[in-house]
Amino acid sequence: MTTTSGADIWDAFTARLGEARGTLLAEGAPAGAFDQAEGARYLSRLIRLGLEIYLEGGDPDFPSFVRPSHETAKLGGDNPDNLYLSATIGGDRTYRLTGNVGTVSYLSIGSKANRYAIDGTMASTGELKGSEFGADAEGDFVITASQHKPEDGSAWLPLAPDSNILQVRQTFIDRRSEVPATFTIERTSEGPAMPHPLDPEALKARLQGAADFVVNSSKLFAGWSRMFMAHPNEMRDWGQEMFQKAGGDPAIFYVHGYWQLAPGEALLIDTPLPECEFWNIKINNWWMESLDYRYVPACINNGTVVPNADGTATIVVAHEDPGRPNWLTTHGHNEGFLLLRWIRAAETPIPTIRKVVL
Repeated sequence: MTTTSGADIWDAFTARLGEARGTLLAEGAPAGAFDQAEGARYLSRLIRLGLEIYLEGGDPDFPSFVRPSHETAKLGGDNPDNLYLSATIGGDRTYRLTGNVGTVSYLSIGSKANRYAIDGTMASTGELKGSEFGADAEGDFVITASQHKPEDGSAWLPLAPDSNILQVRQTFIDRRSEVPATFTIERTSEGPAMPHPLDPEALKARLQGAADFVVNSSKLFAGWSRMFMAHPNEMRDWGQEMFQKAGGDPAIFYVHGYWQLAPGEALLIDTPLPECEFWNIKINNWWMESLDYRYVPACINNGTVVPNADGTATIVVAHEDPGRPNWLTTHGHNEGFLLLRWIRAAETPIPTIRKVVL
C-alpha cells in the first residue's frame, strides 16, 4: 500500500501551477510593469476560481453552486452585467433544482462537458432559458437535470454522459432594481448519504484539476488575445463555434475586437441597435478581464446607453472623460479588448470603429 504525503500532494499542485507563468510570457503579451502586474494578479485570481470549482465545489454527489467569475476573479471576457453560478455534477446522476426566477432581465442554465482543465473547452450538453423553467405565479420553479426526461412533468435540463457542470447566467440591465434568481441543487439518484472522509488521492486529483484549470484556461485566452490582435481597432465576427466550445451561451452572439490607443486618441464605435432581449459592450485588459466595473465606466448596456437621434449608438473609448455620452474608460491601459454581446437578437450587426484625436 502506498502512502501519499501532504508534501507530495502540495508539491504536485504547486509544480503544475508554476507552468502558468508561460501565460505572462506569451507571444504578444504586454511587457510593461503595469500590465505584467495585472497578469500576475489574473493568475492568482484563476487559482481562487479553480479551488472553488474543483476542490471546494467538486463533489458531484453533493453539489453546490459557486461563482466561477465575479467582481474580483474574472475569466475569458466576463460579463460585468452577469451573475454567474456553476455546480459540479455527474452526467450519470439525476438532480433536482429548485428556486425562484426573480426579476432578472435574462436567465439561462446549461449543462456542459467542462474540459477547461484538459483542453480549454466546455461544450453545451443541454440548455434552458428562464421562460422554460416552468415557474409558477410566484416565480418558483423545479427543474430536473438528468439524461432522461422526467415523468413528473417538471422542466427538464438534459444531461449527457460527459456532462460534469451546470452553468447559470443571470444578466441584469440594472442590478440595483432587479432581483436575482435563487438556486438550490440536490442529487436525487442513488448515492452516498453523506460525503466520504477526505481521500488523499481524491484531494490530489482535485488540486491537480484546479492547477490544470489555471494553466489551460489562461493559455486558451492568451491564444484568443493573439488572434484578436491581428486586427487592431476593429471588431469582428470570429465565428461563434469557438465561443460555444469555450462555454458560451448559444443564445448569445459574441463580437470581439482589439483596441490600441496613444495619449490623446479615442475610438468612436458606431453600431445599429437591433431588437433583442439584451445587449452590452465592455472593455477588457489584455488578459481578457473586464475593467473594474464597480468603480469605473467599463460597460454600457441597453439600459444605460444614450442612443443617437437615428436610433444607433456611438460608444467612446478614451483615456479621459471626453464629456460626451457612452464613455468606456481605458483606466490606465494603452491596449486591450472589446466585447459586444447580442442576446436573442433579430440581427447581429458588427460595429464600425473610427480613431480620432481629441
